Amino acid sequence: MAGTDQARAGATPRSIQLPGIVLGVGLGGFVDGILLHQLLQWHHMLTSTDDDRIGVKYYPANTVSGMEMNTVWDGIFHAVCWVAVILGLGILYSRVTHHRRQVWTSRVLWGWILVGWGLFNLVEGLLDHQILGIHHVHGGPHQLWWDLAFLLLGLLLIVGGYALRSTGRPFDPDASGATEQAGRYV
Repeated sequence: MAGTDQARAGATPRSIQLPGIVLGVGLGGFVDGILLHQLLQWHHMLTSTDDDRIGVKYYPANTVSGMEMNTVWDGIFHAVCWVAVILGLGILYSRVTHHRRQVWTSRVLWGWILVGWGLFNLVEGLLDHQILGIHHVHGGPHQLWWDLAFLLLGLLLIVGGYALRSTGRPFDPDASGATEQAGRYV
């Protein structure tokens, strides 16, 4: 028993950074898809392909065939978000063996989730809105401002998430007992 405690004391706790970021990417994608694609209906995955940069056929959202194709691609987008959430949960579960409730209330985990959401906004905003041009946050004469606001939100989520993560208490859910340990999830 003493050998196990010594080995555990010398071991660096396994990071929850990766599962937090992967969860944030998936959850951020769900917020984008549910809020902007479905509820507000500002855009769908292929609604700006009439002036995209990669030559995808135009699928206007105001026609039945265009909406059918956009719905398929929105579904593929949501499936990728779902896989990211399941993957993030699986990685988190594999890294945290004890005191899982402590992890879910941890500023460290929620900070990394916000960082992941911000990374989603930056990658999706740069790739789909700017580089490929397959859709914009809100099309029309001011679409560049909407796209820039989306990128700014991504940056704010990353900065805020990192700040929140930095204020988290150090603890090691793999350690025995509910007391906080010297190891810190990063």
